[in-house]
Amino acid sequence: QVQLVESGGGSVQPGGSLRLSCAASEHTGSSRCVGWFRQAPGKEREGVASIVTNGRSTYYADSVKGRFTISQDKAKNTVSLQMNSLKPEDTAIYYCAAGPVCWMSISRTDFLYWGQGTQVTVSS
Repeated sequence: QVQLVESGGGSVQPGGSLRLSCAASEHTGSSRCVGWFRQAPGKEREGVASIVTNGRSTYYADSVKGRFTISQDKAKNTVSLQMNSLKPEDTAIYYCAAGPVCWMSISRTDFLYWGQGTQVTVSS
């Protein structure tokens, strides 16, 4: 079973940047897709970005396009999320997840393994 551990969360002012990392306990194997989700208080968990681990395809939610970038380091079994131009509405717990296939919709039902989450707070 794949275990995922997120790191890199914290507090930042609007317009600032943070970089989240997701470390896998082992190669993701049949989990060909790694994604980032977020959940704000009182809201549903939503897909933010995903990446095909054996290719280069990436997918983004409209709300983060042009501001967030997902990337992978195969040698280190990590997937990172670079977040720039952060806004207060980006405040949430961010989760890393792994699943068999990436779809453009980035739906939580397509992911089997989940990390514990890391808090991101954007506030002045």
